[in-house]
Amino acid sequence: MNGQNRKDITPGIEVDIVLKADQRTGKLTNGIVKDILTNSSSHPHGIKVRLTDGQVGRVQKIRK
Repeated sequence: MNGQNRKDITPGIEVDIVLKADQRTGKLTNGIVKDILTNSSSHPHGIKVRLTDGQVGRVQKIRK
């Protein structure tokens, strides 16, 4: 599942995000969602979240 729809993302789920610094390379970072930062219901580049370790990025993949 991709991370373009806000309704699919809730605090506590495991996701892969791309950090701002890694957007050119596409390197993914794994973590647990702490906060959802995007207010709109969807975003073409992924919903922006803050992970429990404080890193901020856009969700690329939701892990089950």
